Amino acid sequence: MSSSFKIAAPSASSGRGQLFRAAIVGAATLKGKEVAEMLSERNFPAVDVRLLDDDESIGQLEATGDEINFIQSVRAEQFAHVDFTFFAADAECTRQNWKRARDAGSAIIDLSGALDEEAGATVRSLWTERERGQMWQPDLQPAPCVVAHPAAVTLALLLLRAQKAGAIRSVVATVFEPASEQGQKGMDELHQQTVNLLSFQPLPKNVFDEQVAFNMLARYGQNAQVSLDATEARARRHYQQIAGADAPQPAIIVLQPPVFHGHAMAIFLEMAQGVDQERLSQTLSGDHVTLVGAADDSQPSNVNTAGQANILVSLKPDAARPSGIWLWAAADNLRIAAVTAVECAESMIATRPLGKIQ
Repeated sequence: MSSSFKIAAPSASSGRGQLFRAAIVGAATLKGKEVAEMLSERNFPAVDVRLLDDDESIGQLEATGDEINFIQSVRAEQFAHVDFTFFAADAECTRQNWKRARDAGSAIIDLSGALDEEAGATVRSLWTERERGQMWQPDLQPAPCVVAHPAAVTLALLLLRAQKAGAIRSVVATVFEPASEQGQKGMDELHQQTVNLLSFQPLPKNVFDEQVAFNMLARYGQNAQVSLDATEARARRHYQQIAGADAPQPAIIVLQPPVFHGHAMAIFLEMAQGVDQERLSQTLSGDHVTLVGAADDSQPSNVNTAGQANILVSLKPDAARPSGIWLWAAADNLRIAAVTAVECAESMIATRPLGKIQ
């Protein structure tokens, strides 16, 4: 039985009314599901999408749009005639399979961060490219496109706009990393730790190798599958690549709170001159950023941002520093990653050969 589902009729976004085929490797992951939903929401001009994942997910039903489909195994033949392959599984799965997709002629969009160091790979965020007035030049044989870390996207977009309100002397950003950045296993471990703590049972620590529930961490245990230091380095590296050399260079620390979903950030800006809060508010507001605060009695939070692509931001002057101001920001990490991935694919449509779908 086929694992593909129909997404949309030819869309104006393709510019040529041409249909494409796509594949999602890691279709059962949190990011994979979000990408599939985003392809449907944005009417991506795909005639079908192949849902692929590891052995544990084979045969699993996934609902995307109006279709219910089966997930199939990741095999070389699944990449035949595929124009775009989204790698939303873990880094190891991406490393094992991306060259198969590339050799079959597919453009590669990597959400796992595994291909940062590959020759020619480009870390991208269409939001920051538009903010910088940057025109991406398509390559007829493009190297892997690496989706920028969602925390880097949020930080870069806010700082690129903030510097339009005046020169920035320094920036310090504290990033609160949700468990969902470690996939379903991270979410499940936080959930089970919470349940076990309340029932006085031993804590599972396969992912974090530390107690995350009801706790705040600056590093994981020695046997953890992941590292906050590595996440911090990746976010910093991606920020530098998408924000550009002229952007403020922030000091960044990544912490692990007992939060399932959504990034939150405390960003301290010290301006070269006094802070003009009204002007800063005006420069921050715009596409993808919504300022909230006392006027509507709302505030940025993980809960408020769930399911939306906009970054929510509030401002708070620093009482001890007239030239300083705090930005409290929250964003749906999975949503931003999926939007970035699909926008990257849309921008790469010009690299695909003309012709009819076979």
